[in-house]
Amino acid sequence: MAVYRFLLSPRWLGILALTLVAAAVMVWLGNWQLDRYRGRTEVNERIDAGLRMSPVPLHDALAAPAGGPGTAGPGPAEEKVWTRVTVTGRYDSTNTVLVRGRTADSKVGFEVLTPLVLGDGTAVLVDRGWIPPAPGGAATAQPQVPAAPSGDVTVVGRVHETESGATTVNRRDGRLETRRIGVPRLADELPYPVYGAYLLLDEQTPAADPTFVAVPVGHANNWQNLGYVVQWWLFAGMTIVGYGWAARREARRGSGTDSRPLDRAAEPAPSAPA
Repeated sequence: MAVYRFLLSPRWLGILALTLVAAAVMVWLGNWQLDRYRGRTEVNERIDAGLRMSPVPLHDALAAPAGGPGTAGPGPAEEKVWTRVTVTGRYDSTNTVLVRGRTADSKVGFEVLTPLVLGDGTAVLVDRGWIPPAPGGAATAQPQVPAAPSGDVTVVGRVHETESGATTVNRRDGRLETRRIGVPRLADELPYPVYGAYLLLDEQTPAADPTFVAVPVGHANNWQNLGYVVQWWLFAGMTIVGYGWAARREARRGSGTDSRPLDRAAEPAPSAPA
């Protein structure tokens, strides 16, 4: 093992330290991507389970708001997101919210949120679906919104947590309009306490207007994260193997057993005869 004494030199100890640090960072990155893969897999499983499950009462998935008008209740627990619920109330069409810049079937239009006011005076925002902008107008041209049913309406929908990111809410042509569905921010504009999440409409009695297109729900690309896991762990292994390969080559050179042909270009040119 005397040929490997060079590994104890400051230069090779430094190379070893850098190799181990690089490998450790790559392993950590792989573990981080593995956590993301598991988290996205759980979300996809909840989305699929929500489609299959029988609806439960709204209060089984969401805590009722406890504040006064213009406040939002607590958001859903993580395991309650995408739960299929049912609730009965009356639509408040005067406070319908248009969410612009939303895409369905590769077209840009609006999602329509209408508060469903319950018997206790609280409300839950219901995303009734997607509709295109006004004919012949730009993507931001306000659409003709189909009227909501009057009287008692029974809704079946899936719990969707509030969207992240600050958003402004304004009134344009008498209608509330926004870019993001931030429930606490929208609650500021409404005259009753609002549940801390909104519902993606699946079914409605009386039936919903056929103009609405169901809002598409995309699954998270968890397999991409799994690919990153394999990639980072392979890089970590290759880093260690590369160090071992370099050390073995150096040892063979030091012992004179490296039988590879010399690089002729590196040899000094023969001197010319006198």
